This record gives sequence, structure tokens and C-alpha cells, in this order.
Amino acid sequence: MIQNYIEKANFEDTGFSYTLSLISGKHKMVILYCLMEFKVVRFNELKRYLKNVSDKTLSNNLKELEKDRLIVRKEYPQIPPKVEYSLSERGKSLMVVLDQLCVWGENNRDGESNE
Repeated sequence: MIQNYIEKANFEDTGFSYTLSLISGKHKMVILYCLMEFKVVRFNELKRYLKNVSDKTLSNNLKELEKDRLIVRKEYPQIPPKVEYSLSERGKSLMVVLDQLCVWGENNRDGESNE
């Protein structure tokens, strides 16, 4: 019975899979945390926060997060150009979940549980 269920199950159709697809990658969760912590951040500030990330990688991650409606990009019509990033309401709702991942990591970092 379990075998039939497993064979017919489709992991890609789960909410878990969808959530992972939004935050997958080396930098997306860190970008989201940075925006949660500092509210409004410019590109170069994010680059300094992430340290070893290329402009192209950061730019691609920001575009994907914006496409997924997790962040808001605000562009100011001035010279030199000014662009700011912040969490969308949808992104803020995801931070509740990511914060719990952080708590779990803190509690289990050394292989010990603080229960």
C-alpha cells in the first residue's frame, strides 16, 4: 500500500517543493534576511553584506526574487541611477518560516538540542 502511494506521489506538486524553489540557491535566503534586518537596501550594500558574490549572480538572484514577488525593486529616475530593494508583503510572510529555520539551526548547530 505504501509502495503504491510512493510511486504515485509527485514531490514537485507539494507546497514544500514550491517553497524550496523560491529560496533555492546560495544567496537568496541571505538576501531575504538582509532585507528583513535592514528594511531597504541598495545593490552595493547587498554586495558588501554577501561579501563574495559577483554582480551578475546578485543581479540574477534579485531578478528571480522580484519575479517571485518576494522583494520589491524601486528605481528612482535620477543620475546616477538609484535602486532600492525591500521585502514585499509576500516576502515578509515567508520570513516567519525562514526565521524558524534559523532558530532550529541555532538550537542544533553543535549537534546538541537545547530542549
